[in-house]
Amino acid sequence: QVQLVESGGGLVQPGGSLRLSCAASGFTFRIYAMNWYRQAPGKERELVATISSAGGTTNYADSVKGRFTISRDNAKNTVYLQMNSLKPEDTGVYYCNAKRITIGNLRYDYWGQGTQVTVSS
Repeated sequence: QVQLVESGGGLVQPGGSLRLSCAASGFTFRIYAMNWYRQAPGKERELVATISSAGGTTNYADSVKGRFTISRDNAKNTVYLQMNSLKPEDTGVYYCNAKRITIGNLRYDYWGQGTQVTVSS
């Protein structure tokens, strides 16, 4: 049974920091690219950060570059999102996503249940 379980969300003041974690199980974590998405109220879900299967390549949305850092520990089957200098517009539900496309174009796409991040004074 595939599971992605996010944790670490909460209420933080502007300028503060949070570290999200996503614990994976039920699939071969080390061969999947991992992503963090977020969805603000009334808005579409957006991609925030991605990391390659081995962790050597990362990409970020322009809105979080320089403030957020994605990382992974393949020995612990866990992906992280360190969020610094948080702004009210970072508020939303943050989702962990595992994605893989095989050579034969089979697509695997798994989602966590989400964790709420609220940035407010």
